Amino acid sequence: MLNRIKNLFHFGDDAAGEKEIIDFIVQGVNFRGAKLWILIIAVFVASLGLNTNSAAVIIGAMLISPLMGPIIGMGLGAGIYDFDLLRRSWRNFIIATIFSILTATIYFLITPFNVVQSELLARTSPTIYDVLIALSGGLAGIIALSSYSQRTGNVIPGVAIATALMPPLCTVGFGLATANWAYAAGALYLFTINSIFIALATFIGAMFIMKFEKKTSVEHERDKKMKRAVSAIAFVTIIPALILTFNMVRENYFEQRVSRFIQEELQFPMTYVINHKSDLKNKSFDVVIIGQPVDSVALQTARDRLPFYHLKNVKMQIIQDAQSIYSENMIKTHREDISELHNAEAIIAKQQKHISQLEEKLVPHTRMEQISSNLIREMQILFPQASSVTTAVGTTAYTDSTLTQPVIIVSLNALINKDTENHINEWLRERTKEEKLHIIFNMEK
Repeated sequence: MLNRIKNLFHFGDDAAGEKEIIDFIVQGVNFRGAKLWILIIAVFVASLGLNTNSAAVIIGAMLISPLMGPIIGMGLGAGIYDFDLLRRSWRNFIIATIFSILTATIYFLITPFNVVQSELLARTSPTIYDVLIALSGGLAGIIALSSYSQRTGNVIPGVAIATALMPPLCTVGFGLATANWAYAAGALYLFTINSIFIALATFIGAMFIMKFEKKTSVEHERDKKMKRAVSAIAFVTIIPALILTFNMVRENYFEQRVSRFIQEELQFPMTYVINHKSDLKNKSFDVVIIGQPVDSVALQTARDRLPFYHLKNVKMQIIQDAQSIYSENMIKTHREDISELHNAEAIIAKQQKHISQLEEKLVPHTRMEQISSNLIREMQILFPQASSVTTAVGTTAYTDSTLTQPVIIVSLNALINKDTENHINEWLRERTKEEKLHIIFNMEK
């Protein structure tokens, strides 16, 4: 049974040779000529994608970027003790990083649009999940490079997308161009995480999974030092991500409790909660309410229920309208929400007016359709010369206005005199109750 399981994981004939794998990785290390130009263009494309908040453009930039080459080279160099490859990979990694940041900074200095989009924000707060993504992606990458069938498949492009090396560097450029040092630092840390753990995955793959032959023989003690150094770098890198993840989990848990409390305890007749903002640091949350004012007794009853939602000692503040008795700071915080509500109400009113206008225009059409069903039968009794009747609503355009009026086309199977024509006109106007009815007589061939 154990052998069958081993056979499932064995590469067999699909396994590439060790020298071939190493040569393939070494080829992607150097950044010169076309590769450097492609990197600069990829950074420019990724910056455009971040600027326009387009995920598709960002993904395209990640696919054409050659940035992973020196990172994998560093991991391989450390894994097989090829210190020359490690140095070359490190040097080219620094070159690629500097050119990437410079390109992104120049772009964001000259672009007229420097609004912070969600795709930019996503690159400024790395967590432990980014570490796991980079490590998993790096392992998938080194395994794919060791396989003939997977080397040219979707694995390497998938790793490039999943680990997202390019967008953080562009966000660093954005932070430098706009003097937003927190964004620059957060994005640079995310790029560092991705780079180190992709390299670490390659190191693990080369040393423990593929068990590549060491290029340089080292003593047992030096071997242990190398492994300790790699572990220390990974550990130091991961600490801030663990802290950020812990804070994120706490904030999410606090937000869930606040949302549940609002949903279950702040539902009053003719009153609507339009937004809320929670603040774990100050142990408080603000709620914006519109509609019928809620009395202080009901609000105090709701406050007394806070401990049941694990919100003991948490302050709840309510804004009931723009002229609320609460603090100016809270009104400023939620003024945008109230403005959006008013804008939405204006749009709805405009749409309702447009619908009413369309309904008014449809009234003549509906009336004429209802009349036309019995009109021809009555006409053929009174005026045998009429063979068919067509009803419509026509529009006549003038230089300064348009006139909409009902139209009836009477098809005749025999000639009629002027008196009969006038008689038909008078009868149709009386029958349809339309004074401005336009009547057309059409002689059948």
